[in-house]
Order: sequence, then structure tokens, then C-alpha cells
Amino acid sequence: MRRSAILGTLVILIGMLLADCVRPSKPVAPTREPISQTVFFSPLTGEVLNPERGFRYYVERLTPETSFVSFRSLGTTLVFAYVRLDDYREKPLSQEFLDGLDRAFAHAREGGVKLVLRFAYNAGPYPKSLPDADLPHILQHIDQLTPVLRKNADVLAWLQAGFIGAWGEWHTSTHGLDRDPEAKKAVVWALLDALPRSRMIQLRYPGDLIRWYPQPLQQDQAYTGLPQARLGFHNDCFLSSEDDVGTYNRDGRNTRQEDELYLSHSTRYTPAGGETCRVYPPLQRCDVAIREMERLHFQALNLVYNKRVIRNWKREGCFEEIQRRLGYRFVLEKATFPTRLSPGTPLRVTLFLRNEGFGNPINPRPVYLVLEGPKTYRFQVRTGGPVWWHPGSRKVTLLAQLPTFMPKGRYRLALWLPDGMESLQEDPRYSIRFANEGVWDEERGWNVLGELEIR
Repeated sequence: MRRSAILGTLVILIGMLLADCVRPSKPVAPTREPISQTVFFSPLTGEVLNPERGFRYYVERLTPETSFVSFRSLGTTLVFAYVRLDDYREKPLSQEFLDGLDRAFAHAREGGVKLVLRFAYNAGPYPKSLPDADLPHILQHIDQLTPVLRKNADVLAWLQAGFIGAWGEWHTSTHGLDRDPEAKKAVVWALLDALPRSRMIQLRYPGDLIRWYPQPLQQDQAYTGLPQARLGFHNDCFLSSEDDVGTYNRDGRNTRQEDELYLSHSTRYTPAGGETCRVYPPLQRCDVAIREMERLHFQALNLVYNKRVIRNWKREGCFEEIQRRLGYRFVLEKATFPTRLSPGTPLRVTLFLRNEGFGNPINPRPVYLVLEGPKTYRFQVRTGGPVWWHPGSRKVTLLAQLPTFMPKGRYRLALWLPDGMESLQEDPRYSIRFANEGVWDEERGWNVLGELEIR
């Protein structure tokens, strides 16, 4: 009897357990996707002042007293300057000289500009130039300059190879260095070592670059810090004759077309620019000039020389287009992002933008999404950054993870593209501005996209 009761109880318990196993569970509410909004933007038509691009001005001789406070008001953020070494052709640089160069960099930082430097031992003339220095003294000077260049690389846009020949332009060397491939290579390699890996050097003649690297720079090599990935091009007789006064086909190996085809690949990732040196109408017509700047991805051009060429572009009507398009020009078309989010969830922002410039930013810089509300949050986004935003249209998706604990409320959403050097990141003059109406926060250096709610 007792055994029967026990068995009956077990049967009842097993039935209850089975009933629990098949009992319908409580319905789970489906996960709700954030409701998105799309904001459309209006383009600006005029020039936008942005770092490391555009028509540049010119300083004949950089000194410790050189002031840069007026250049931004003139419409430029980029200044070319000669650093003259005439007094040191046969001796080391003095500490006084090095300290003065350091002060000149500080003045550029105060003025909110960046420098394109060229070191030279003379100012020509051509063809009977004053002396330059021999190779041992050049290498000694580069070694002495290294600490100053590294310390102030934040306001160095890029460096021109310089040192050799008349005006440091790699011709008419009184020591024959312009005809010595090994000497030229020694100078360039010393300069590459002197600079941080994030900074690049422009060469005067494409033939030197092609001799060292017969194949042009490819995308998978760009921004790797390898020597080839850090070598650009400056043409100081741009569009000034059929061979740009000896710029192309210098050694008789390549035609101008072959040199330009090579450069059209490399300058997608390295700085290109220069100046015109004389009037030559066949190549300086507006349509031809703009097509050439597009092909070679021109970042910058001298506004001071040649003035007659600049006047002709103004008269023909393309000066303003060249001014707008030198370097990069980012225009937002629309942005899609959530209307509201909860703390601890991901923030996804999709940008539709176009780059109307001839090129793209050359020096690396980070990308941040910013939320400004009861508190301000900056989220550095994992992306290749604007160095990869080449001319044309593109879609860019940015992701950030919101913190678990953040105050609820309304937040402004902004895109922040500060300088890549930490010393300049909080200076809004060095942040990239989009060419759109009503987005620029000048005080903070942000491009404001819209608003969303955290709740």
C-alpha cells in the first residue's frame, strides 16, 4: 500500500514537470530598431578656409621675427618659406640659428597657419648661381635640424627637398650634386629620417622619383610610412612650356605624358603643387590648367608668382574655381542618424558627401563624433579618415558606442576632424570645415549635423 502511494505521487510529480516544460513562455517584446532621421545640407558657393590646402603665400626668408598673424585674413592657411643657410655653407649651424628657427615655428603656430619649407644656400641667380654646400655639410646640417623639425612638425605641412643647387631647386649646383644620383638620394633619405613618419617631402623632378621607384605608388602602400609613400612633387614652372622648363623629360628617358601618368597615381596619396614661372598661353588656358590640376591632384599653388598668370586666370574666369578646388573641398549632401537612443547602445551615423577638390587631405587626422548636451562626449571613430576621401561622391558610415551611464536629454551631434597632432587638436583653426551652410561651429571646430535625444 505504501509502495503504491509512493508510485502515485511520483507519477503526479512527473506530470507536473512535463506540464511546466510545455507551458507557453511569456511573450518577449521584439527588439525595436532606433527611428532614424535624414538631414539634408545646403552647399556653400565661395572659398572655405581649411588647413593644408589652397593658394599659398610666400616668405622670401624665414627669420625669428617673421610674423604670420595676417595670413589667415588674406585667405590662406598655407605659407611657403625659404630657410636660408648662406652663412653656413662651410661650417655647422649655430645654436642661435636653430633657436631662431624654433621661434619662427612658434610664430606660425600663433598665426594658425602651416608651413611648406625649403632650405637653400643661395637665391640663384640662373644660370650662374651662387654656391651651395657640399654633401658632407648638407648632411651635417640636416642632422642638426632634426630635433627642431621633429619638435615643430605639427605646423609643418610638408617639406621640399631643397639644399641642392640654385634656390635649393635641384639644378645648377656648384658642387655638381644635381648631377649625382647618389648625392640626391643621400639628402632625401636623411630628410626622411629627420621628419616624423607622418610628414612628407616634395621632389622637384619626377625623373628622380621614377629612377628610385619605377612603379608608381599603389593604394596598399599609401600612408605606410615607407620612403616611397612619403615622396611627393613640386613643379616650380607649372604649365610654363611644353616640358615645363625642364621639369619633364629631364634625362630623356620619359615623355611628359609618361611622367604625368606616373605622377597621377602617386599624387593621390602625396602632396603636389608649385608655381608658374612665366606666361605660356597654350597650357595656361582655364580648361587645360584645371584638367592638369585634377590629373595631378594639386594641393597648393603660389598666389604671388607668376602674377601675370594669376591675372590671366582671373580675366578668363577660372581663378575662383581653382581657389575653391585646390586640395580638398568636402560638401555634405545628407546625413542619417537616430532621433533617439538609450545609453549603452551603438550610435550609427551615415554620411553622404562629395569631395569637389583636386585632391584630398595629405596628413593623417582622426575622425570624431561629438555629442554635446547635459555633458559633452567625443567618440573617436575607427576609420581610415579623410586621407581616403578622394575626389568624387562617397558614403561614409561612422559607429560609436554610447556609455552605459550618460545624462538623458537633447544633444547636438557633430563631426569633428581635428589636426592629427595632439598639440593642435584643441585649436579649431586646424580642424576641417565642410563647405555647407549652417554647420560650422567656429569656436569648437565642429561640423554640426543635427540633434538627437538620449532617454
